Amino acid sequence: MNEVNKTLFIPLYGKAFVSNRNIILKDSDAERIWAEEGFKLHGKSKSKWLAYNMAMRARVFDDWTDLRLENNRDALVLHVGCGLDSRYRRIKQSYKLWLDCDLPDVIAVRRKYYEETENYRMVELDATNIPQIESLLDSKTAIVVLEGISMYLSNEQLYKFFRALQNKYEILHILMDVYTEFGAKASKYKNPVNDVGVTKLYGIDDIEGLISDLRICLKGEHSFTPEKLVDELHGFDKKFFKLMFTGRIYGKIYRLYELEM
Repeated sequence: MNEVNKTLFIPLYGKAFVSNRNIILKDSDAERIWAEEGFKLHGKSKSKWLAYNMAMRARVFDDWTDLRLENNRDALVLHVGCGLDSRYRRIKQSYKLWLDCDLPDVIAVRRKYYEETENYRMVELDATNIPQIESLLDSKTAIVVLEGISMYLSNEQLYKFFRALQNKYEILHILMDVYTEFGAKASKYKNPVNDVGVTKLYGIDDIEGLISDLRICLKGEHSFTPEKLVDELHGFDKKFFKLMFTGRIYGKIYRLYELEM
């Protein structure tokens, strides 16, 4: 498994960490898989603050996906860069078809822990491979989950990915986390993915400029750390987390965008 693929273990650890403590996110799959696949983390990767962040991010994506499915019962769900995540089992809403997509060696590990069903499938997909995107299953509407993947794609690669999606589907709902350009540059010093060997990340300062000649548009921005989830922390952890990860400084590094077409 290459360095980029190894980054999937960082959010997996975070979800297992909070799930064991019964806060923010309950994910028995993360607990089970981390116990079997996890390895010794070093530095920032094992920080409880990062674990809280990863779990809150996952919960925000879960809630958003539930809301989109509630209003789009027949939509195809595309979770691109799914890693070992169990979102398709955590969400509350039913779905017509869900595709968990990632690179071949990641999907190979997934198949040890998850089984395909009539409405759930695992697909080998490289987000930079346009013919693979074009060959995805057809649907009028697609709900696209892009959690923790945009920073591994250049702006040009991300633009081509979006263009392929808009050519494939009539209606799109997309949620995507991004680093700002400052955040990507600062990642050389502060990013936990460095601990598993990743040295190059990409940032976006002008998301509307990136998609300006596409039919996809910016619908809004979401918080990674909504108050209701921060309130599940206690004592010093809650005070410190609120100080460090809910203000404007954090927004200068990391953003969460909802796009639609």
